[in-house]
Amino acid sequence: MHLEVSEIRVERGGRRVLDGLSFALAAGEALIVTGPNGAGKSTLLRALAGLLPLAAGRIAVTGPKDAPPCREIVHYLGHVDGSKASLTAAENLSFWAAILGRGSALRPPEALASFALAHAADLPLAVLSAGQRRRVGLARLLIAARPIWLLDEPMTALDTASRARLLDFIRAHLGQGGLVVAATHAALDLPNARQLALRH
Repeated sequence: MHLEVSEIRVERGGRRVLDGLSFALAAGEALIVTGPNGAGKSTLLRALAGLLPLAAGRIAVTGPKDAPPCREIVHYLGHVDGSKASLTAAENLSFWAAILGRGSALRPPEALASFALAHAADLPLAVLSAGQRRRVGLARLLIAARPIWLLDEPMTALDTASRARLLDFIRAHLGQGGLVVAATHAALDLPNARQLALRH
């Protein structure tokens, strides 16, 4: 699996947020995207996920066979995770498993247990803490086998144990040949990760 971003330009509200940006990632590589608020970190992830159009440039995914469009093989986890507060944690994950497809991934109860949320499986999201809701969102990474993870501030609201657990999952994903692009203000302990610093 190989991700290539070539000279992309993304505009929002008539303003160029990204212009002439290029990078490439191979299987097992991570890219940490940093920069001040408004520099385009979230915009980049949304463009990679196919949620924002490109004004110029190209995003391509290649593999052993013809790869589908990037948006069909990515996990995009943004600031708003799309979960429903009235549904239980397990119901939310079951919904996303049906949308995303599972492949060889974990079942929703197993994914919740992996994030230390087995006790919360039957509780509506509305009664969970911000950190617990964030972990339910992150558990989506484990219920569908998708090779590219796009993570926007993944450590937000997580306690120390949950941060360590997430890093373990990221390292395992990379070890299996996955790719990760993470936009973050918090340091991520991924020593071999490449760095991309965006500026205004």
